Amino acid sequence: MDIRIDAAFDSGNIEVLSVAGQSARLSIPKDNNSEFAQWFHFRVSGAAGEDLELKITGLNESAYPGGWPHYDACVSEDREYWGRAPSQFDKDADNGTLTIRYTPASDICYFAYFAPYSMERHHDLVAEAAASEGVDLVPLGRTLDGRPLDVLEMGEGALMVWLYGRQHPGETQAEWWMEGALECLTDPTDPVARGLRRQSRLFVVPNCNPDGSARGHLRTNAVGTNLNREWADPSPEKSPEVLAIRRRMDQTGVDFAIDVHGDEAIPANFLAGFEGIPSWTDALGDQFYRYQRILDRRTPDFQTELGYPKTPAGRANLSISTNQVAERYGACAMTLEMPFKDLAAFPEPEQGWSPERCKLLARDCLAALLEWIETSEG
Repeated sequence: MDIRIDAAFDSGNIEVLSVAGQSARLSIPKDNNSEFAQWFHFRVSGAAGEDLELKITGLNESAYPGGWPHYDACVSEDREYWGRAPSQFDKDADNGTLTIRYTPASDICYFAYFAPYSMERHHDLVAEAAASEGVDLVPLGRTLDGRPLDVLEMGEGALMVWLYGRQHPGETQAEWWMEGALECLTDPTDPVARGLRRQSRLFVVPNCNPDGSARGHLRTNAVGTNLNREWADPSPEKSPEVLAIRRRMDQTGVDFAIDVHGDEAIPANFLAGFEGIPSWTDALGDQFYRYQRILDRRTPDFQTELGYPKTPAGRANLSISTNQVAERYGACAMTLEMPFKDLAAFPEPEQGWSPERCKLLARDCLAALLEWIETSEG
């Protein structure tokens, strides 16, 4: 019998071109009103004990073709533990084909570009954090599809710290990171949390793009807007999510900010700063570089050799969140990028870069922030 492939669920995304026995030929649909295509998430049923061969085609025209070489697809049979299925990319086959091979033990298995973070889990995360002592939930508004957009606020200190992620919904690493951060920050016994909540006021937006997350988009919201290109001039028609977050930032001010993302091609965790903004000063830049050095020392899962090139003086794109936040508020702002692949310098072959490691990195980032605050000369 032929296997069955489905994607009509939260964050599901695949097009079935053909199925023959335990083999299938697939393609990745584009985000709505957009040319971005890279995120996939689908279920295969009826293949217990059978050798699956799944070919995702047309990937030379995906958003980031450099993401496919040396990439292994994520797979789970219980939707809790996500491992990796051996995968091979051939740029010359069917306009670029990723072949995934896997033998499931049970009748159902799920494949995804990275371990999904469902909207139900998102609502659980927000509800649990909001119920914690000293945490205020502030509704920022609604998305174009009518979903709530929330910020969780906590702490009694004077330093205004913003943590926000998943502007690009297919970068689910970001919300796994947010789960780790909130578990730390809401733990009354955690010394890092106690120190940060004493020294700062923290504002956490776990998911900046709920619509794109539910729709199974890689990079855009319900109407095809890339939110991380809207920060200079957000609008209620195209980017109400950014407009709502920036309005709250205007009310609170921002001293320190991390915008959490995932990178398709670079097999490493790294930070991107705000070089090139009009108001750049070496003193402000040194704050970013000092945080980077602290994080690099604290965990082998972070490094500084691989990353994006620095933007030349005066050339920063102010529509990008990190640049806009640094320019608008004089903040030490940064973008944290995590890989879809494994870490080249510190691999873990069974899972690769994983939800568990995202969560652990979040606590290291928070511990680095506390050290950054406590060792600041200002």
